[in-house]
Amino acid sequence: MGPLAGQVTSAPDTGRIVRVSGPIVDAEGMASAQAYEVVRVGPRGLVGEVLKLTADVATIQVYENTAGLKVGDAVACTGGPLCVILGPGLLGGIFDGLQRPLSVLAGQIGPFLEPGAAAEAVDGSRKWGFTARVGVGQELGPGAVFGSVQETPHIEHRLLVPVGASGKVVRVAADGEYRAADVLCVLEGPAGRSELSMMQRWPVRRSRPFRRRKASSQVLVTGQRVIDTFFPVARGGAAAVPGDFGTGKTILQHQLAKWSDADIVVYVGCGERGNEMTDVLRTFPKLQDPRTGRSLMERTVLIANTSNMPVAAREVSIYTGITIAEYYRDMGYAVGLMADSTSRWAEALREASSRLEEMPAEEGFPAYLGARLAEFYERAGLVETLCGSDGSVTVAGAISPPGGDFSEPVTQHTTRFTRCFWALDPELAHARHYPAISWLDSYSGYVDDVAGWWEQFNPDWHAQREEMMQLLSEEDRLQQIVRLVGPDVLPDAQRLVLLAADMFKTGFLQQSAVDEVDTYCAPRKQVLLLGGFVTFYRRARQVIARGAPFARVRELSIVRELQRAKSSIRNEDQDGSLALLSRLDDQLGELEREYA
Repeated sequence: MGPLAGQVTSAPDTGRIVRVSGPIVDAEGMASAQAYEVVRVGPRGLVGEVLKLTADVATIQVYENTAGLKVGDAVACTGGPLCVILGPGLLGGIFDGLQRPLSVLAGQIGPFLEPGAAAEAVDGSRKWGFTARVGVGQELGPGAVFGSVQETPHIEHRLLVPVGASGKVVRVAADGEYRAADVLCVLEGPAGRSELSMMQRWPVRRSRPFRRRKASSQVLVTGQRVIDTFFPVARGGAAAVPGDFGTGKTILQHQLAKWSDADIVVYVGCGERGNEMTDVLRTFPKLQDPRTGRSLMERTVLIANTSNMPVAAREVSIYTGITIAEYYRDMGYAVGLMADSTSRWAEALREASSRLEEMPAEEGFPAYLGARLAEFYERAGLVETLCGSDGSVTVAGAISPPGGDFSEPVTQHTTRFTRCFWALDPELAHARHYPAISWLDSYSGYVDDVAGWWEQFNPDWHAQREEMMQLLSEEDRLQQIVRLVGPDVLPDAQRLVLLAADMFKTGFLQQSAVDEVDTYCAPRKQVLLLGGFVTFYRRARQVIARGAPFARVRELSIVRELQRAKSSIRNEDQDGSLALLSRLDDQLGELEREYA
């Protein structure tokens, strides 16, 4: 499998630096090196990765600050690719892109990460309670579960046979307390003897194998009405979240991390400002998991690579995050990965490409930008794992297009590989309408796939959703007229369109992340609210067609009640929602009888 990043094999081959250009270093005497092999560079042993080989000269991307490197410094090969270590203890951890535990390093060297600093991602001294799941004589293949560890009070860490190992169990440890590196199971097979511990390593640039990919028909519930009802993402799907500065990308990512019904959350802060990442690191440990009432960090892995860290490390942080997500997927969990933001990752690719003197494509990005984005997003999916269970990785990748220009290359390439597009609108953000997801520019290719799931709550869900989408589209067309001549000249039927759309935008699409009740909306409450707004619009339209003045409809008290219901009725108060719909029926029924 190869060593962990920075782990030097015995008798390493050594080269010498001949050129330094920012994070790109050329070294000669590297004839035995391989593409994508990890090397240690200079006297501080900086972690680097071989990108290109020309005769005995290797071009190396260094993932740490190269200040102080000079021509003639040594470069040591490690014999393996860039890998992450996988095992119990990842949950609750805060790592950089090279999977160095930042909290551990902070205690050793202080708040600033020094070049060459190293620490094990999994604490080798900590003991875990091991429970065997197999017996002597049992045949095991790659991906089979041979034991388990209770990683957190609510997450069982299933120990998997590594890829490449198989055979008959000849020894298995008794249940008890063991360290992560202790041998717990021994297999004898055609390939020889395999000793299994709680840990395994995996190259970050290679996706983990599975039996087959499956179509998903279940919504990944986020609790955000505009997403779940209008632009849902299926479990194992991929969503793009493009938005200009200040449109609420980070807060939306926080909401997804906190409220989505994923079992495990992997949050990758890739190239974001230090103050934003600091807020994440301070806030997440204090967030209460709505599932358990305990800290959200007990099922979260944070990967932090801020904009002031070396630019090359941004690129690898995305791969580190998706590899950890795939590992928990292989245990049978539903994993949600939030990447904030992939634009910074693409910028790192552009800088490295320019220093490699590669031919630039559109806006200076490398020609392989689309291929790299495809490699990342295709690692999302609902799969049947090697152990026969279902697991999924759902990816939500934020994009920061310069000036909010969605025609720039990162956004355009991303839309080719994702079926869900949550476009953040600066005008909505300036109007304090959050989430600022544009209902006119966004789309979801999963609507038909998940319609059956929604129809278990409301058989009319698909038709109601389409009706409100048409209402919003009609309201946008009428707003162009209103800006010219004002709303008073419109006929009552069109004024009702404006009223109903405004009610729906403020009472359904707008959602407060800081409101105790409104921050999360359960699916059943979503369909009840949607049904209430659709019923109001349908019946009000009919009563106006019978001659009722628009003013009578606007003055109904149910208009204000519907708009306030999102925060006045709790998720579990189904009786309150039904009582609201009953009052809606009574008031409109009285008006209908008056103008029968």
